[in-house]
Amino acid sequence: MEIQQTIVNKVAQSGLVSFDLADLHVSGERVVYDIKQNLFHGLILKEKDFREFVKTNDWQEYFGKHVGIICSADAIVPTWAYMLLATKLAPFASTIVFGDLSVLETVIYDRAINSLDFEKYRDDRIVIKGCGEIDIPVSAFVTLTSKLEKIAKSIMYGEPCSTVPLFKRKD
Repeated sequence: MEIQQTIVNKVAQSGLVSFDLADLHVSGERVVYDIKQNLFHGLILKEKDFREFVKTNDWQEYFGKHVGIICSADAIVPTWAYMLLATKLAPFASTIVFGDLSVLETVIYDRAINSLDFEKYRDDRIVIKGCGEIDIPVSAFVTLTSKLEKIAKSIMYGEPCSTVPLFKRKD
């Protein structure tokens, strides 16, 4: 007597929609431009010297890169200096933010999330995938959850076979 067993994929039948933030990862090198290198004795920004540097520097090296602008020195840097750097980076860099690599990654993910059409997730049961090979800022999970909460039937975190419930709409 031969017994035939059918394997049933209960996860596929559950109606859960898996959302992987890694799918929103924007490729491209992430770099920080530290204005500290332009300070006189690491303390003072000399306008004339800085403007000359900005004018003569080859900004093409930032082509296609995501750039965070910071000043790691304990110095007072006028806002216009960061703005001037942004004008020179803009034709080449894919992204420009004021902040370190963490801020840069947060902004990149925020832009990607905010560009999504969330209406397609209306009334869905969403599982936001947790672990993966790409380091995703916690802020991206928070932003995504706050957007989905407005339209999803439920939101869970983890993998479809093992989830942590986060939100369930009361119907």
